Amino acid sequence: MSWDERFSGEHFHYGTEPAAFVTAQAWRLTRGAHVLSVAEGEGRNAVWLAAQGLCVHALDGSAPALSKAHKLAAERGVTITSEHADLSRYIWPVGAYDAVFGVFIQFAPPALRGAIFRGMAQALKPGGLLFLHGFSVRQLENSSGGPKAEDHLWTLDLLRDACPDWEWLHQADYDAHLDEGPGHSGRAALIDFIARKPKA
Repeated sequence: MSWDERFSGEHFHYGTEPAAFVTAQAWRLTRGAHVLSVAEGEGRNAVWLAAQGLCVHALDGSAPALSKAHKLAAERGVTITSEHADLSRYIWPVGAYDAVFGVFIQFAPPALRGAIFRGMAQALKPGGLLFLHGFSVRQLENSSGGPKAEDHLWTLDLLRDACPDWEWLHQADYDAHLDEGPGHSGRAALIDFIARKPKA
């Protein structure tokens, strides 16, 4: 199933409420901060972040998903900007954002994932924060969502290796129950990682 097919129709595949990781960690950002949400999907995280007073730009490869994101933003009385982008060809900005979020962006095989991580790092201002949240390799034991290819899943070592000289602010590999629409439902093995880009 293509992402456009998955995100077509009226229902929200991953629900309309933000990931618990996003609500738990957004305290690290100040009002007015410029935030990039990568592979945002239907807007649940971007819209919530905008409601906290952040300036949010959402990237996604699915036009139907972004259309629903703007509809959700209008319903919640907030504004986001968006960009329809193929991340395999995307020209990443340089030093443009105070924070970059990657929440369940595990569609990418290792080579593309590495390029995306490098692009996210490039897009951050010096001292900016990278927020990553997704499925651990242990998720293969569960049926609550996520890819079934181990090389698409994460370990903390993988994420630390992607940010070797950064300040690691938060890292966790844990189990939780997801209730995020039909796409993420049930017991899940999750990873959280937050790191600060060096200032020089």
